[in-house]
Amino acid sequence: MNKILFFAHLKDEAGEDNIRIDVSGKTVAEVKELLAAEYKLQKLDSAMTAINEEFASNEDVIQPGDEVAFIPPVSGG
Repeated sequence: MNKILFFAHLKDEAGEDNIRIDVSGKTVAEVKELLAAEYKLQKLDSAMTAINEEFASNEDVIQPGDEVAFIPPVSGG
């Protein structure tokens, strides 16, 4: 089982700040596709991803027990 964390507008769109789902063995890109479809998340493909608090690429594979966070780009001045 994996804990998935959402931040900023992704949290609002998902309706919660985290979920628990088994995505072990999937790449980050596959998880993004799955969550975008399941939770109607917009712009998830442009979100930065962290696995266990370390930035990850779309090709990284998620292991059992990993915590995955999706952090959308931040703008400001």
